[in-house]
Amino acid sequence: MKFDNETSIIQQKIANSYAGVSRRLAIMNSLDLEIGHNVIDVGCGGGHLVEAISLGVGEKGKSIGIDPSKDQLDAANKRCKSLSNIELICSTADNIKLENNFCDRITSTQTLEYIKDVDSSLNELKRISKKNSKFVNVSILWDYFRFYGPEKKLNDIIHDAFRAHCFHQMLPLDLVGKLSNLGYKNIQSENLSYLITNRDENSPAIYYEKMLAKFAISQGISENKVIDWQNQLNDSEKAKKFGFTSFPVLTSAYLP
Repeated sequence: MKFDNETSIIQQKIANSYAGVSRRLAIMNSLDLEIGHNVIDVGCGGGHLVEAISLGVGEKGKSIGIDPSKDQLDAANKRCKSLSNIELICSTADNIKLENNFCDRITSTQTLEYIKDVDSSLNELKRISKKNSKFVNVSILWDYFRFYGPEKKLNDIIHDAFRAHCFHQMLPLDLVGKLSNLGYKNIQSENLSYLITNRDENSPAIYYEKMLAKFAISQGISENKVIDWQNQLNDSEKAKKFGFTSFPVLTSAYLP
């Protein structure tokens, strides 16, 4: 999926929705930050989590965000410009310009599933991790990411097209083994799934709908079909038959 300015704006709105806030709270709780920690957010997007981490580690700590998208980093810079302990770096996850054994905590949210060679990136994250550091990742089980309400055949067409948006549809199922092979211990998975039955401005559903529509058109689905799908979503909400499910999984692990 192309992370252009339009997609960046959609992702920021998802981060501001109640599901985004709830997810961020779960990550912060799992990170168990201390004053003075060095923390990196891989795929930091608009900087919401980088900002929260900055406050958690204090002036003696460092909150670093990396992202390959200039549009995302521009948004993060605007959000975090008043905080002195933040550094934002334009970088991919497999070649991070940080020294060995630098980070006390590493986190990533809906990023690793978009990296084709995820093993290379996990090795790089291990390289910059201190002993007794913690890794916290949130990725979605995309097979369970679905809208309900439209006619099944049309709904399947839109969702089948969306499968191509990332490289690893079900990464949380593989991540436990990958981390274990790298020497991580105390690996745990936490279910952050949710069901939403509305499409208002505080709901992530309306923004994910826009993301699916945009991607389906990029995959060759006709604009008329996509508009019809969106109209059916709207009609199903009015009829109290709308639903949207997502299955994020928080995976945490310690590096001895």
